[in-house]
Amino acid sequence: MIDFDLCLALQRRLVYEASGRDDERITVLLCQHTSMITVGRAGSRQHIRLTQDELDSLRWQVRWVSRGGGCVLHGPGQLAIYPIVPLRARNWTVGEYLERLQQALVTSAVSLGVPAYTRPGRYGVWGKSGLLAAVGAAVQNWITSHGAFLNIHASGDSQSFVEANPAELAAPGDSPIMGSLLSETDRPARIETVARIAARRLADSFDCVDRRWYEGHPLLFEISEHQRERLARVG
Repeated sequence: MIDFDLCLALQRRLVYEASGRDDERITVLLCQHTSMITVGRAGSRQHIRLTQDELDSLRWQVRWVSRGGGCVLHGPGQLAIYPIVPLRARNWTVGEYLERLQQALVTSAVSLGVPAYTRPGRYGVWGKSGLLAAVGAAVQNWITSHGAFLNIHASGDSQSFVEANPAELAAPGDSPIMGSLLSETDRPARIETVARIAARRLADSFDCVDRRWYEGHPLLFEISEHQRERLARVG
């Protein structure tokens, strides 16, 4: 479980480092966050079905972020997927990158027995229970960040608090809230298993030959220590 702000700081650091290199190296961060809400460029406060008092009672923070897409409720049971991809070095357009990302999400779900699919002109991955994976990327200096959020067994009751697929963006008959892999099958999957499957499918879709898997990232400790020192100075 990684604090969202800490993970965002790590993404920014990785984007900065990638912008100074000429290689095709891709880094993908896979993690879970504590319960909180992010609002992308297509989202608004109206898509959050909670008052400020209710948010305070739940201790859920709300962050407005630079990614595409709308509101997403994060929490245990959801896999956050953050690819840091040098598009120019890979000679990919933003559209091609998003297609590759979504294809990896679809094949990950299929590997777990869930017949997921994409929709023409839409970003995300769907199943019978609704939107399984919200997709929202950001691009700075041709380096990607943010990415996708795959609900594995995230609480349906909690998901009802946020319209991740609001009516003005949804197709007729769509549910405004997210579904989950668990809603699609009677075979629950451990998030660690899903993360490893997703990592392999992403590597396939991104044409990565040299693949390395790490538990944790060394920069997390450096960034975390820096944040603690800054908070200590402010306090």
